[in-house]
Amino acid sequence: MSIPQSDLDLLNSCRHWAPHDFYGWHDGVVRTRKPGAESVELVTAEKTIAMTNVGNDIWEACLVREADYRLRVTYPGQPAREVADGYHFLPTLGTFDLHLIGEGRHERLWEVLGANLKSYETDLGVVEGVAFAVWAPNAVGVAVVGDFCGWNPTQYPMRSLGSTGIWEVFVPGIGVGERYKFAIQTKHSGRIDKADPLAKASVAPPATDSVVARSTYKWNDHKWIDARTGDINVPVNIYEVHVGSWKIGSNYNVLREELIPYLLEHNYTHVELMPVAEHPFGGSWGYQVSGYYAPSARWGSPEDLKALIDALHQAGIGVIIDWVPAHFPKDEFALGRFDGQALYEHPDPRRGEQADWGTYVFDFGRNEVRNFLVANALYWAEEYHVDGLRVDAVASMLYLDYSREEWLPNQYGGRENLEAVQFLQETNGTLHRAHPGVWTIAEESTSWDGVTRPTSDGGLGFDFKWNMGWMNDTLEYFKREPVHRSYHHGELTFSMVYAYSEHYILPFSHDEVVHGKGTIWGRQPGDDWNKAAGVRALYAYMYSHPGKNLLFMGQEFGQTTEWNESSSVDWSNLEGWGHEWHQGIKKLSRDLGALYKNTPALYTRDFDPSGFHWVVGDDANGSVLAYERYGEDGSALLAVINLSGSSHTHYQLHPTRPGCWELVLNTDDSSYEGAGNNLPSEFTAGDDGAWLHLPANSAQWYVYRG
Repeated sequence: MSIPQSDLDLLNSCRHWAPHDFYGWHDGVVRTRKPGAESVELVTAEKTIAMTNVGNDIWEACLVREADYRLRVTYPGQPAREVADGYHFLPTLGTFDLHLIGEGRHERLWEVLGANLKSYETDLGVVEGVAFAVWAPNAVGVAVVGDFCGWNPTQYPMRSLGSTGIWEVFVPGIGVGERYKFAIQTKHSGRIDKADPLAKASVAPPATDSVVARSTYKWNDHKWIDARTGDINVPVNIYEVHVGSWKIGSNYNVLREELIPYLLEHNYTHVELMPVAEHPFGGSWGYQVSGYYAPSARWGSPEDLKALIDALHQAGIGVIIDWVPAHFPKDEFALGRFDGQALYEHPDPRRGEQADWGTYVFDFGRNEVRNFLVANALYWAEEYHVDGLRVDAVASMLYLDYSREEWLPNQYGGRENLEAVQFLQETNGTLHRAHPGVWTIAEESTSWDGVTRPTSDGGLGFDFKWNMGWMNDTLEYFKREPVHRSYHHGELTFSMVYAYSEHYILPFSHDEVVHGKGTIWGRQPGDDWNKAAGVRALYAYMYSHPGKNLLFMGQEFGQTTEWNESSSVDWSNLEGWGHEWHQGIKKLSRDLGALYKNTPALYTRDFDPSGFHWVVGDDANGSVLAYERYGEDGSALLAVINLSGSSHTHYQLHPTRPGCWELVLNTDDSSYEGAGNNLPSEFTAGDDGAWLHLPANSAQWYVYRG
């Protein structure tokens, strides 16, 4: 029986929802479509049958009883090649998979959608190939195209799996390394070729092909993973890195060889990688993602990234990656208008677009979209062993009116994006259940209540939140001339009003050293000597303040130039005569990290108000701060900071504990290129306190010895 003309027309135009109904074995006939083939033979265990070209590149042969078979295909000028028929196999997604996807709860989505290698035992032997599956519910036809079929969409049309919106096909005889895309026939705009949303690898930009991949990496970080508890009362000293510009041309392998020793030298506990997921435009720094499941090929292979993370873990360094579920770019090959109309993005532009960034916003209320993102968070924890996700632009997700002149209120008339709130809660809850030791960190710039409160108590469920208020107030204060600081003392003390409202990280991130904002160094007033002193005092204040710590690359030595993703960190700041100020800051950063890690008073009660006590908080005229930090082990540290332009040579303090306090850090020390004032190595606090010398624009730490 021939193919009805109406179905043949749909097959010829790649618009058929059920090509498996006609290709493969049906009612005593085997059909296959082999564009450009010179001859095709049907091979069974018993015989070989020459197939007939019946037109439209379709070949037929009679096979009365269904049996296992192979197709022996000959193309002009090439030897015959024997392959299995992908249209003779059942769907590679089961009914339970489809049910979970429809519910938005398939926690291993990457194992059933995208491109996954499959192996089948058949009567004629093992069949290996790739199962392709993609969600495109508005498409009228989908095919997988690639080098393996000359990018011809008539070769491997996919079948629609009912109302799920998923299209599927198994392609035998191909494997790792094949390039591919999905050719989608839309209702109104013809064919569009799309990269796989769940591709595990891609071609380096500007190419946009997806790549079939399977990991064979053998992890060696079991001790690290087993010891990971998720405890937040631990030292957290984060070094934020952009992979490609730590050293220009660097990649995952370069970082493995050169960054790890640098992190260990400077006593960082964690590294935060700016987005490593594939992105088409390098100037977005990775914050406009096209391939959420594929590490960027511009810096190496997925195995290279795994080797980097493995090596970091073996060196005792945690790995946080930036994750961007808020929005995605409009590039035609990627997620935007994926099947010809809004799919991953919200269809109403008042919710589905961010005009400032030129991007689409995910439709957080749609089950399949939510599943795509939640599974992606699990993917990075499961497949790449990351220790944390820093979630970008959370505020833009939480507020429907975020940077919008026109916006669509929620069902109650409010500005809160209730669907995004539920998505964030589900992501945090699911990730913490599946991987209890993995942290989530919110970059959230507003006063939204309960960002780090557990979801069981109505919070968003993050482990940490970036303290953007502290960052802004602190940098505003430090850029002022010392003579003016007494009028702005509250910019420093105000942070303690809300310090325990969330679990905070204190961030001096990449955002503070781009787009004309200058640098941490450049914000300091005065000449180079005073700038260096200001940076040293700033970092000593930061590391003694409640909260965890984050510095962007280059800040650890006071880089003098703004960051540019096309240039390396300015290592020249550390070279030759005249750069001693930066060497001093670098040495201080190293010592701060060591003291921080080994001083429980600085991290074990970061989120407990009883772990902090003001000794001097109201001396605006003297621009002096003094406070004590307390550890769970009973230890105490006193931080004394003079941010005026003159020394206080006889300053009275009243520490809470009488007895001996030992000087463990002095930013004015000559080893850091400070003035080198001769400060006593310890002082004893009596009934009338103690009298200390506080050098100008400097900080001292004292540890209580009893």
